[in-house]
Amino acid sequence: MTSARVLYAFVCGTPAASGIGALVGPAQDAGWHVRVIATPMGARFLDVDRLAELTGGPVRTDFRAPHETSNGLPPADAVVVAPATFNTINKWALGITDTVAVGMLCELAGMGMPMLAVPQVKPELAAHVAFRRSLEDLRSMGVRMLFDPQADMPGWEEILVELHGMLDG
Repeated sequence: MTSARVLYAFVCGTPAASGIGALVGPAQDAGWHVRVIATPMGARFLDVDRLAELTGGPVRTDFRAPHETSNGLPPADAVVVAPATFNTINKWALGITDTVAVGMLCELAGMGMPMLAVPQVKPELAAHVAFRRSLEDLRSMGVRMLFDPQADMPGWEEILVELHGMLDG
């Protein structure tokens, strides 16, 4: 592996997750070594074999087995969570680590890792008091949000631009 920065790309269970490959290539071109971590529902939308080929490593979807001594991931330099679902945002904010993805997000937030979350939720769910509270709780932990409840999820290139702007400034 080169000395490239490492980006963990977390995906959750929405059809937009299937487009994560459109983030991987441009991120690699920008000098990132990308690793994909998916919630169990997010994995249903992925071509994990193709992503493993693109990234050079497996898509992490579950906790490691007792005999595994490592999670197989190089240490991260930054995190993107896109698309982030209503469920994941709320569980992450509350520290409910019932999936490897949310468990890792909780740990990484506790480490002060630069993190960008890109929720994709219906306006009706975005209006829910628990979701609004969770966004604020995550912001208070230093998580940057790229979210407009009245708009579609931003494109992958815009997400990468936001990540770089966040890190540069």
